[in-house]
Order: sequence, then structure tokens, then C-alpha cells
Amino acid sequence: MGYEPQTETLEIARDLIRIDTTNFGDSSGPGERAAAEYVAASLAEVGIDSQIFESEKGRASVVARWGNQNSSRPGLLIHGHLDVVPANAADWSVDPFAGEVKDGYLWGRGAVDMKDFDAIVLSVVRARQRAGIVPDRPILLVFTADEEAGGVKGAHWLVEHHPELFEGCSEAIGEVGGFSTEVGGQRLYLIESGEKGIGWMRLTAKGTAGHGSMRNADNAVSHLARSLVAIADHEWPEEPGPSMQALLAKVTELTGTDGSAEEIMSHFGPAIRMIGAGIRNSTNPTMLSAGYKHNVIPGEAVAYVDGRYLPGHADTFLPAIQDIVGDRVTVEPHITDAALEYPFEGDLVDAMTVALHSQDPEAHVAPFLMSGGTDAKAWHKLGITSYGFAPLRLPADLDFTALFHGVDERVPVSALEFGSHVLDEFLNLA
Repeated sequence: MGYEPQTETLEIARDLIRIDTTNFGDSSGPGERAAAEYVAASLAEVGIDSQIFESEKGRASVVARWGNQNSSRPGLLIHGHLDVVPANAADWSVDPFAGEVKDGYLWGRGAVDMKDFDAIVLSVVRARQRAGIVPDRPILLVFTADEEAGGVKGAHWLVEHHPELFEGCSEAIGEVGGFSTEVGGQRLYLIESGEKGIGWMRLTAKGTAGHGSMRNADNAVSHLARSLVAIADHEWPEEPGPSMQALLAKVTELTGTDGSAEEIMSHFGPAIRMIGAGIRNSTNPTMLSAGYKHNVIPGEAVAYVDGRYLPGHADTFLPAIQDIVGDRVTVEPHITDAALEYPFEGDLVDAMTVALHSQDPEAHVAPFLMSGGTDAKAWHKLGITSYGFAPLRLPADLDFTALFHGVDERVPVSALEFGSHVLDEFLNLA
């Protein structure tokens, strides 16, 4: 090719990890401005102009146009986010913001989620730009703020305030997909073709306030506690949609086994935590608030529940929760966002598949429905079809999904190089 797309990936990833962009869910963190300026400078160095947009001071996203802007083909959005979740250094075996390379891995907060892919994109784009080999279609490069808090100050803000930036874009690739796992002794690369919806809710129990020493059959805390146990005990049925049905069929093919969806998904080992969540709705209580003194029974108790629903369940999910908890507790939506699912077919899917095979001829490829959410939910509002494709070839014994937001987050250096070559080939095909 005359250029090496992977040359700068590790260096850029280390630089980005060393820029603390911790997102605490509010505006108390350092923000993304320093990282955004780093990205803009990296692009400017090879002659690519970009713009930095701030939704508020320090909450910065970068947008750049690349590729053949005169092409009649629709635009392709390639996106990553610059913020990371908090990391308690005392829990880690390395400094989470040092970008340390050890035992063949790059360690640090963001190494997996998702400064690795940010670095892959920058390295590939810079190499191709220097070599004068740009894609023959419009490319929009977007590096967002605030994804880890729902993108309100990042992707959703850009869509609401600057939709013109995305004019002409019809497709997108971004995080949480394209990574390998081992099933039946064979490498299976999972491409995200959809996301569960967000149905975070507030549960409120009312009762009769009174003295803590007296009998009280109308105790708000007790009402709430029973509702949370009911939620925890509820078994949501298996209802896999098209993406997960395709994945189940692929796993059955690779392993020669059949059974329930849960049984088939067990071949993923620990990764079933994330991958297996795509076959059913889920609910997990996460926060509680009640009372103000030890000997006073409060008149109200509140809990927050992280609910995630499958595509097609938007209208039935919260009513189902209300039925589960009963009439002593009120269920209200707190934060909601759409469930997405796109067909696993077409030229873009073919390009991702062929690009993976170019670097791993023995690769098997299948879609999956992700348990969490990404900036794809914002792009969906503009009619952009999004897939998770941040390609990484991983060791079979690495519990990769546990590293998302986990302690000692790390990515193999070889996986960064692999991803750079795959993305480079993808740009030749997409």
C-alpha cells in the first residue's frame, strides 16, 4: 500500500488515555476540551480541517469532513467518544491515566471504551491522508463528548443544534462491535446491529409516617423493598429478535449444539453477561433513598431501576414493571431512549465482513444486540443506520466484556494493530 496504517495507533491511544476526560455524569469533571484539541491538532497536522463544538464550557466534540466530498455516494459517519467513566486508582494495579504498556497490553481508563478506536481512526486517517489515499465517498469524522452520560452534551446536542453537519450521511460505524470471542474453538467476530432501549425508572412508595417503635402496616420502605424483590425475582422471557436469532444460529453452527437461547449463549462463557442480555428485557435496581432519622418511619421511599428493553417493547415495558411491583408503588419513567435494530445485510455489512476476513481468513462473523447504548441513538434521530464496528482480534482467554468500565481496563497492543489494518481495508471497500 505504501503506508502503514497501524504505525501511530499505540502512541495516539497512550496520548489520549493520559488526557483525563472523566465523566462523572454532570459537569464536575475535566471535560473533553483537551482531548478534542489533541484530535483537532492531529487532523490539522495532515491537512484535515475540523471544528470543535462545545455544548457548554469544556464539553467539547470534534467534527471533520474527509474523503471525496464531491462524490454522489451517501456519506459515512465514523464516530468515537472522548469521555471515559471514573476510575478509582486505589483499585487498579497501574495508574489508570498513565497509558502504561505491560505484558503486551495497553492499560488505562479508555483503553477499551473507547480511546482505542479513537486512536485506530486517527492513525488510519493520518496514514491515508499522508499517502494521498482518501475514500471515494464523503466521510464525516466525529469525536463526541458526554457519551458515558447519555450524550446529552455530545451527540444528542450536535443532532439538536447542528443537524446540518450530518446532511448526506446515511450510515455509521462506531463502538462496541467487531471484536472477537471464541466459540466452539473458533473465532467469532460480533458486529453490533442494534441496541436495547433505555427505560430507566423511578419507583415511589407512599406510606404512613410514624414512630419507629410502633407497629405500622403501611410502611413505605417495606412497600418499596417488596417491589424491588419482585423485580429482582422476575424472570423475563427469552424473546430474541432478528440480530440475536442470527447469532444463535451461528453459535449452533459452530458448536453443533441446540437448546434454549440461554443454553446456546452459555458458549460465550463470562461474556454472556453482556452478549446474553440481548435475548430478553432486563431490570436492575441501582439506587435507594428513604428516611431521615433512625426512629422515624418515612412517608415516602424512592428507588431507581435500570431497565433495558428489546426493540418492539417500548410501549409495554413500563406497564409490565407496574404489574410486577403492584399498586403500592408508582412506576414513572426517569430517562428513556429508543431501542435500535438494523438489518445485518447490504454493502456496509459486506465491507465489514470482507475487511475482517482480509486480516483473519478463518473469521466467523455474526450480529448481536447490545445490552447498553451508544451515540448511535442520537444518529438514529437523523435516519442514520449505525453499526458497532471497532475491530479487535482478542486472546481466547481474555474476559473482554468485563473490561468495559472495569478495573485494570486494557487492550492487547496486537489488537490495536489488527484493528488498524481492518479499518484501513474497510475504507477501501465501504
